[in-house]
Amino acid sequence: MVLNKQHTLARRERQIMDILIARGRASAAEIQAAMADPPGYSAVRATLRIMEDKGHIRHEQRGAAYFYLPKVAPARARSSAFRHMLDTLFNGSSEQVMAALLGSKPSPAELDRIAAMIEQARREGR
Repeated sequence: MVLNKQHTLARRERQIMDILIARGRASAAEIQAAMADPPGYSAVRATLRIMEDKGHIRHEQRGAAYFYLPKVAPARARSSAFRHMLDTLFNGSSEQVMAALLGSKPSPAELDRIAAMIEQARREGR
């Protein structure tokens, strides 16, 4: 499943998805505990149900407990999160992202790897 424009996540949904991707699986209580400025437990459960209805996550039941898992592969989730950040914070501009990264003072080795990626993208016509 690809998270595209029609599958974009709301802020709280994105927080939950980030937690699930980092942990692999988690209960509603574990998700709530991991959230910054968490909503109430009922709100977390309601958001999880909505995300499951949208097809973003699934659950497994173990005894009385429900554990939630992302349905999207971590690489696709990272790509979707990056696209959201790119659009939201950098107006869709890769150049602005690179300027921000270069402002973070990357090491010479990181600069060499970035330069190699740029050269490869040029060779591949991207």
